Amino acid sequence: MAKKKGLLSVAALSMATVLVLSGCGGNNESGNNGATGANAGNTGASNSGNGGKVETKELSFMFRGGTDEQKAYTKVIEKFEADHPGVKVKITVTAADQYATKLKAAITGKKVPDVFYFNYGDLRAYVNSGVLADITEQIEGNSNIDIANIWEKGVNLYRYDGNVVGQGQLYGLPKDLGPFALGYNKTMFEKAGVPLPDKDKPYTWDEFIEVNKQLTKDNNGDGKPDQYGTGFNVNWSLQSFVWSNGADWLSEDGTKVTIDDPKFVEALQYFADMQNVHKITPSIEDAQTLDTYQRWMKGELAFFPVGPWDMPTYEKLPFDYDLIPYPAGSTGKSATWVGSLGIGVSSKTKHPQEAAELVAYLTGSQEGMQMLVDAKVQIPNLKDMAATWAADTATKPANKQEFMDIVNDYGRSLPGERTYNAEWYNLFFTDIQPVLDGKVTAADYVKAEQPKMQKLLDKALEQEAKSKQ
Repeated sequence: MAKKKGLLSVAALSMATVLVLSGCGGNNESGNNGATGANAGNTGASNSGNGGKVETKELSFMFRGGTDEQKAYTKVIEKFEADHPGVKVKITVTAADQYATKLKAAITGKKVPDVFYFNYGDLRAYVNSGVLADITEQIEGNSNIDIANIWEKGVNLYRYDGNVVGQGQLYGLPKDLGPFALGYNKTMFEKAGVPLPDKDKPYTWDEFIEVNKQLTKDNNGDGKPDQYGTGFNVNWSLQSFVWSNGADWLSEDGTKVTIDDPKFVEALQYFADMQNVHKITPSIEDAQTLDTYQRWMKGELAFFPVGPWDMPTYEKLPFDYDLIPYPAGSTGKSATWVGSLGIGVSSKTKHPQEAAELVAYLTGSQEGMQMLVDAKVQIPNLKDMAATWAADTATKPANKQEFMDIVNDYGRSLPGERTYNAEWYNLFFTDIQPVLDGKVTAADYVKAEQPKMQKLLDKALEQEAKSKQ
């Protein structure tokens, strides 16, 4: 789940370094491949009936990721090809913030890759519209993986019986689970003489503000802070404050937008006040020259979110860091989200068995998973491997158990992933900037925004109902 974190500004949402996109390969309904570039289609190079040659079955695989993930998956694909003579895989990769657009274009153009990443929030739409293949038989019959050893929470995100997600047939397997943890600059704490956070007990909201104030400093005497406490991007961090205060965006049954809950208002105002009242977060103006991700990388922030996808980059940080729970609101309990990407198979692939074997190799094989974990681009998908991995405190971050606690205990799905589409949820962040700037109160904002979001949610519910007819 490789999402980059900027400041509070929605305009700072750029999530990854843009990679060059090669063509989108795969089969369409007429049997033509849609690749640009070399051999992405499933056109057997030779066959066993032609001079005894082994048929070459070509698969296209489309995924997203930065440099580290791209290198890691390329190596795993090469090993898969070595272990599966006669199968060749054409890789297409794009940056995280471009992937959804590119995949939907491929779907619209009927040039869907044989194997591809997809957001689990799109599962129902992709199954109902015939994009994804049912791979239950191939996965359950694959002796090289033990599906019971893959996170059940992850596997169930890709089960669908036509009505309910979480039960029924498999239309993919989790590439990974991506717990969004809170990191802290341990070196900064030690230099300032501030007691280190308790890895097992979250700060209260008040405690969190006070610690941040102690760590927001003017070190060069120019009258302006050059070291801050926090630098959270609202799109990926507000959830922790809302949930830990007992509120949510969506009702339990998924039919009502609930941002007008007073507890939601309190959490949103607290988030904005970190910048506008307590001054523990750089202002929007300060971020024009140096955003909060860059400040974290330079050692100028005390707290910053950390995902497993950050580990290779954060090994190079000029300071020591570790993980702790997010501060807890009125519930007294920490909260955050855990994301996932699925890897699925096109319903139009000419090689369903080989495509499903590639999915299994990337998500559930001991060999493939170990290569990805060694590359430090994700937490292990396999529960036994994850336990050993988390117990290793010699590698950073030392408290990798926090990732496991999020997966096992308190990580939730993002609200937009619970519904047929996320347009209603995305609107909330599109319009949020005035609150972050201190120009609009949280109470006034949610009062105006709730009806607009409810209208979009109602539309999503109608679309889901029509898709099943």
